[in-house]
Amino acid sequence: MMKNKNKELETEGIVWNLTDLYPNDAALEADVDWCRAMATELNALWRGRMVGLNGVELFTLVSGLEHLDSRLARLEAYAFLHFCTQTDDAEAGALHQRISELCSECEAATVFFRLEWNALSDAQANSLLAAERVAPYRHYLTSMRRYAPHQLSESEETILLERQPVGRASWNTLFEKIFSQMRFGQSGRSEEEVLADLHQADRAVRQKAAAEMTAALAANSHILTHIFNTLAADKMLDDKKRRYSGWLSAMNLDNQVDDAVVETMLAAITSRYDVVMRYYHWKKKVLAYDQLFDYDRYAPLQGRETATIPWPQCRETVLRAFADFSPQLHEIAKRFFTDGWIHAPLRVGKRGGAFAHPVTPDAHPYLLVNYTGAWRDVETVAHEMGHGIHQVLAAGQGFYGSDAPLTLAETASVFAELLLFNYRLRSLDDPAAKNACVAAKLESIFATVFRQTAMNRFEARMHESRRDMGELSADDFSRHWLTTQREMFGDAVTLTDDYGYWWSYIPHFLATPGYVYLFSSVRSYSDS
Repeated sequence: MMKNKNKELETEGIVWNLTDLYPNDAALEADVDWCRAMATELNALWRGRMVGLNGVELFTLVSGLEHLDSRLARLEAYAFLHFCTQTDDAEAGALHQRISELCSECEAATVFFRLEWNALSDAQANSLLAAERVAPYRHYLTSMRRYAPHQLSESEETILLERQPVGRASWNTLFEKIFSQMRFGQSGRSEEEVLADLHQADRAVRQKAAAEMTAALAANSHILTHIFNTLAADKMLDDKKRRYSGWLSAMNLDNQVDDAVVETMLAAITSRYDVVMRYYHWKKKVLAYDQLFDYDRYAPLQGRETATIPWPQCRETVLRAFADFSPQLHEIAKRFFTDGWIHAPLRVGKRGGAFAHPVTPDAHPYLLVNYTGAWRDVETVAHEMGHGIHQVLAAGQGFYGSDAPLTLAETASVFAELLLFNYRLRSLDDPAAKNACVAAKLESIFATVFRQTAMNRFEARMHESRRDMGELSADDFSRHWLTTQREMFGDAVTLTDDYGYWWSYIPHFLATPGYVYLFSSVRSYSDS
């Protein structure tokens, strides 16, 4: 079924070219050996010497670490990208695990730098930062010191790094394997195909898709509940050991924003849930439904185009939208389509969802989408392309300098979505089509601002309950999920009991706890 879909959409040949990273196994093995040797050399040359360094020596040390981390990032990107399109392949999984273990080994050998740098007094650090030679790394080194209150001893940090590949990362890999190999309904469709049906005009199709999604989640709830509990407990222990004041504090520190600022934003957004309720009351009336159920949220209004969009049309639409804004954006985006930087077809064993994966400044990023031909997939391509273009433009800042906080990273992607929306709206002449287009965009904004905030509130309940009550049941997770979702929808949308399982398919809760509020902050900024 997937092969037929890919053929219809003309995505069969839209696969990325990983030989840009490693043309053969020998090149990869040479980098593995180099990284291991370089980590050992840096440890032998510089460990314990931070207090006596001058500016030139600090530059030499940090540039050496940057070269090591850059090479490791290339290896890690190759292994991850190779694995995520074939999570059912044992050799791909073994390589992914092996490179993960190599990264932890090298980081354990060089963790001394972060600990010794953060242990310097402000006067010592500022003196080194003032050195002209250190200027390229000034922001990187300054930013690193914000973690000083939360770092552990070298022996503790080393143990945590060595165990990382069989800890949190391993549980996330298990989650990815479960979902990439999960099939929905009697026809054995993929997650993306089922979720795409929630945007269909036929209510029976939407209801069937929701039932298929729920059935698969329910069948795997015992495993998913255990994964969620394990990773919530892992975070609880890490936060306690590192002396973070709350479950969200580590994420806020990564994003260089105060806890109070985030809480103020979340409070402001939740105080205006009435906007969401008012819209869905209006939509219920327009659709002439007595009740609007969870599977009706994305039902298209009359006038909205629901025809399947082949890949060539998607490509041209995105490129034209970018060209209208900037020829430079158009030229960069064009390379993603022409040079093998995207993986688009549906495949058994392929990771679900979408992402833009940066590599290193001397390599290009890669995009993954699971293209089903719906308009929202075109939006996803534009969203991830925004990330990719940002990564290309940031390459000139070097490996350390191009690593942006997530609040900034998501700005580019949401902005790219808006370019696509404005282009599409300008292309429509029929008033009903324009109305449907704007309504769909409002729903997208609600999903970005309000739904992500509601998901953040679910995360808060999950982590706080795990810390106060211990192990949570599947029913506990479902209760927290329905409660926080109902707070947003009020009586405008009827959430079924089946919808209570839908917390369990969202990977951000596991891979990057606290991540989801970033979409809210970015959308608020981008739309202003």
